[in-house]
Amino acid sequence: MTAIPSPPQGVWHLGPLPIRAYSLLMVLAIVVGAWVTRRRWAARGGDPDAVVDIATWAVPFGLVGARLYHVATDWRQYFGPGGEPLRAFAIWEGGISIWGAVAGGALGAWLACRRRGIPLRDFADAVAPGIALGQAIARWGNWFNQELYGRPTDLPWALEIDAAHRPAGMESTATYHPAFLYESLWDLGVAGLVLWAERRFHLDRGRTFALYAAAYTTGRAWIEWLRVDPAPLVLGLRLNVWTALLTLGAALTYLTVTRRPGTPGCTSVGA
Repeated sequence: MTAIPSPPQGVWHLGPLPIRAYSLLMVLAIVVGAWVTRRRWAARGGDPDAVVDIATWAVPFGLVGARLYHVATDWRQYFGPGGEPLRAFAIWEGGISIWGAVAGGALGAWLACRRRGIPLRDFADAVAPGIALGQAIARWGNWFNQELYGRPTDLPWALEIDAAHRPAGMESTATYHPAFLYESLWDLGVAGLVLWAERRFHLDRGRTFALYAAAYTTGRAWIEWLRVDPAPLVLGLRLNVWTALLTLGAALTYLTVTRRPGTPGCTSVGA
């Protein structure tokens, strides 16, 4: 049976310094996202240096938000019986959430945009495909950590998971759906869709970002449904499925209520 092997390790040590694949891919994702946003913002007549300034706010806010969401929704492993509270700060072990990252990053971006007089919705349109590309890259960190996989399967593209990383009760099952790969490929498709639709339908005023949110959450909902790792349940569904569906609803509502003839690009990009 063919299967995708998992990396034998995700951490390399240079003396006392650990080099983690997860962290390297996160950095690469941020750099690629910022590079794409810088080019798009400059093409819209904005100051490309503003992207660096906004990123210095959005990135740390996003990382904090990503970790807070994870800890808040999976608090038992840190603060429940037998939990280790200090591990809540161990972000290098994985355990960050795109929902918290976008919310925290949006807050940081809003603060930075406000300082520069840049409309947040215009900047959000510029950053949307960069976020999707960054997500596609960052998901490969889950491959190195042997996490974010789905139900057992024997499909040719199944993912091999070492026994130490298998779910409780499935210790004898070696291959699972590579949910991380599904999401990475979906994110690449989202980036392409956003770039095409923006040009085809002249999306502006936050509509490009809303399309990204709608497209991403559509895929995330079914990918989340595949996963078998422990997660809080609400009315029988994983909490993140509800988060995806609610975000999808909000994005579609925004696209509907703002529908009117528009022009490509930003109406105002500030200083």
